[in-house]
Amino acid sequence: MKESLRREYAPVKDLKPDDHIKMVQDIFSTITGKYDFLNHLLSFRRDVAWRRFAARKMHFSVTRRYLDVATGTADLALEVARRYPEVQVIGVDFVLEMLEKAVEKSARRDKIRDRVHFVQADALALPFADASFDVVGIAFGIRNIPGRLGALREFSRVLVDGGQVVVLEMQSPEQKMLRPLCTFYLRHVLPRLARRFTRNPAAYLYLADSILHFPSSDRFSGMMRDAGFADVRNYPLTLGITRLYVGRKGQ
Repeated sequence: MKESLRREYAPVKDLKPDDHIKMVQDIFSTITGKYDFLNHLLSFRRDVAWRRFAARKMHFSVTRRYLDVATGTADLALEVARRYPEVQVIGVDFVLEMLEKAVEKSARRDKIRDRVHFVQADALALPFADASFDVVGIAFGIRNIPGRLGALREFSRVLVDGGQVVVLEMQSPEQKMLRPLCTFYLRHVLPRLARRFTRNPAAYLYLADSILHFPSSDRFSGMMRDAGFADVRNYPLTLGITRLYVGRKGQ
């Protein structure tokens, strides 16, 4: 058996921030090759619709610039560039292997590639001036950041007054009848499927754990307000297994 197949990761609740960051870096550097394929497979391709819904909620009026944090392989960044031809898009991620995949995907899209750029950066210390963007978005990445409140405050810093933060994230459904089904899928079905297609199936045990331990919609909405966002709204998608959170900078 390959060494990668014997990887084990500590439960999310037991992780210290530094250990969490190192683990996320290890996970996403080892699943890049099959990441897009598994996202589509394991979500039954609903992830495509979720990103399109998120993009439709965005508004650009001042800088015409969008920042995609934890961009991964850039699916949300590329969707925003496709939908808004006047917008410049910057994707940031701290995992180099993910950024390399993002650059490769962007280069194949002739109509948008000149408007999409990528930077290796930490979500807690973005290398941009204050008030640089109309919208900051993050898709399926906020749960991998141990300092979520600090990240949200950093998003606010780089937004113009009145700018939007858009957070797309999977979490356990809040309907009691659906929770056991979701838990069974995440704990048992998802890892078995992942084992067939990735050299690091343990990564998907962590990803399942991170989804199940993500805060409730009320708690996360409260965190957004604590970070300085107003008019915070959340939209349950596909029976609430994913939610879109949208907030506006300013009181």
